[in-house]
Order: sequence, then C-alpha cells, then structure tokens
Amino acid sequence: MAQYAMLIYAKAHVDETESIPGAREAHDRHFEDMVKAGVLVAAFALRPAADTATSIRGDVVTDGPFVDAKEVVAGFGIIEAPDLDAALEIARANPATWQGGGVEVRPLEGAFITDRPATA
Repeated sequence: MAQYAMLIYAKAHVDETESIPGAREAHDRHFEDMVKAGVLVAAFALRPAADTATSIRGDVVTDGPFVDAKEVVAGFGIIEAPDLDAALEIARANPATWQGGGVEVRPLEGAFITDRPATA
C-alpha cells in the first residue's frame, strides 16, 4: 500500500476570538477514525509558527516561519492508501478543510524512522 503525507494548513494568525468551538475535538475524532480504519501511520500537531518557529537560510537564523504567509502548516500525518484517490478521500474528511485551512496530500518518496520515542 502506498503512503501519503497529509500537510494540514491553518490560518497563520488566529486569536482566541476567531477559534472555532470544538475544532480540536473534531481533529481528534478524525485521527481516531483513521486509527480505527487502519490507515494512519503517524500524526503530529505543531505549535503555532508565529510564536515558536525559527528559520535558517544559509548562515542566517531568524525568528519566525520560513515564509510569511496567510496559512501555515499546523500539523502533518502519514497515511496508507491504495492510491491517490483513496488518500484524497481520507484527507477530505479532515476538519481543516472546513475550518478555514486545508490539506495538501503528497505521495512519500521515502522514509526514515528511528526507534526513539517522540518527545514533546
């Protein structure tokens, strides 16, 4: 089965008054559904880019995201699907698609996973 990355995009600058009630719970349910369906390989949520990103370009290190954009990658997941159409159906169910963001689906070229547990 092929593996695909789902890059989950959200608005770059969202304050508490703009947040959608139940948004995180909707994402949690979506990822739980993917686990039950046996298609989720891995998933990671990222902390807000504006507050935590540090970028490197050549010898220059700057605070903030690499690109100033209206949307940023808020998280990513790796899924398994028989083909791109099936991967798109899985991604279409992601709440980001109706919460003002979106999902980009890309086939994986390769992967390397260590046996070290992830830390937060």
